[in-house]
Amino acid sequence: MSLEALNERVKTDLSYLAYGGADWVRPLEHPEGHVYDVVIVGGGQSGLGAAFGLLRERISNILVIDENKEGLEGPWETYARMVTLRTPKHLTSIDLGIPSLTFRAWWEAQSGPGAWEAVDKIPRGDWMNYLRWYRSVLNLPVINEVTLKLIEPGGNGIHRLHIAGAGAPSEVLLARKVVLATGIQGGGEWHVPEMIAASLPERLYAHTSQAIDFAALAGRRIAILGGGASAFDNANYVLSEGAAEAHVFVRREQLPSINPIRQMEQSGMIERFHTLADEDKYGVISHFFKYNQPPTNDTFARAAAWPGFRLHLGSPWLKVEAAGDQALVTTPKEEFAFDFLIVSTGLLSDPALRPELRLIERHIARWSDRYQAPPETANPLLDAHPYLSPGFALQSRDKAGEEQLHGLFVFNYSALASNGLSASAISGMRNAIPKLVAGVADQLFTDDREAVLQAFYEYDVAEFTGEWQPAGMKS
Repeated sequence: MSLEALNERVKTDLSYLAYGGADWVRPLEHPEGHVYDVVIVGGGQSGLGAAFGLLRERISNILVIDENKEGLEGPWETYARMVTLRTPKHLTSIDLGIPSLTFRAWWEAQSGPGAWEAVDKIPRGDWMNYLRWYRSVLNLPVINEVTLKLIEPGGNGIHRLHIAGAGAPSEVLLARKVVLATGIQGGGEWHVPEMIAASLPERLYAHTSQAIDFAALAGRRIAILGGGASAFDNANYVLSEGAAEAHVFVRREQLPSINPIRQMEQSGMIERFHTLADEDKYGVISHFFKYNQPPTNDTFARAAAWPGFRLHLGSPWLKVEAAGDQALVTTPKEEFAFDFLIVSTGLLSDPALRPELRLIERHIARWSDRYQAPPETANPLLDAHPYLSPGFALQSRDKAGEEQLHGLFVFNYSALASNGLSASAISGMRNAIPKLVAGVADQLFTDDREAVLQAFYEYDVAEFTGEWQPAGMKS
């Protein structure tokens, strides 16, 4: 099958499902201009999947905005430096159960069925190409180079979204519902330890999320802080770009070997996480944080195969300081000098860190507001996560914020504590997107309850138009 034939198959499959039917949401008028039923912030895999889910629900008055140039949404062509995805290839995601929309269908359309069997893990660049195709074949309403600067709660259930950028159609968008599909960093910010940020000039270090001039690091001695999969991705990448040495520093005495995600993918934990009590949810994610994701075997093998690769276990950084054009790193075992540091220390999730939420973040309920964990599982990083509904809606910590937060949904990494692996992992998407869509659709419906019921009771369109006469009677 060719890609052109697959495109036609997608259209046929969707037509069988009556995709593209008439909207059921009543349009709203506003003196400032058009009111979208839903604006999705973020055009990566989460935002695209959410848009398709809403369109399947016959909610088409939507818009997706993304701050990046077209085709560069998400991390796949920027700071993601793995060779392949870590997710097992057989797990489906944003296809939402449509076989012709799966990555496998897209792959086989170009390479043939036999080529799928030869795939171990999905190549990173091909995943991005699949997302570009997905957006195109579904004709999703995305505009690029538009950044959300501020959410201003408005009256009558309408939010004013202040935007900027080369692609911005105006300075303000009006939306009844807002979905923050802003990726792994969208719930807070990337974390650089204060010890590094306060001691070194920025020319001597970068977080893995930043653009790095790897060509300038050729022949240099590089240190990488962190023991997760991303640290080894970056070690392999910088060595492949010509660095002389890449030293990975891990505070643990042994690399973690257990990946809780693999168990969650098989046990029903992803699908049924929403049924757990808060105590269990907190315990599960607290346990997850202890392990996170270790490097895959092939990722570690690629990095370790380079002559310049060095691994330092049981080596937390105690002190970092600048010495001319180098950074000095002190561990419990030794002192080192490096030309550049790459920081792979993850991120912090907290609505207070997001500038677009500055007018409302004080009202946003955190986990610390709703659940007090026992000492053995308590985790301040988890406590700062927003406390969300099963449909990903923000909850208010006070009465004053209920109206301001109504209509705001979080579909990024910070949803992890409330809704498990959802927007935080490809393997969670196929279950999370329908829950998000149901949450958004339910709000739209209940917001319009009075008008919906009135229209129902006033409905008087005759369906049966035939005439009947009892047997034996003549006209």
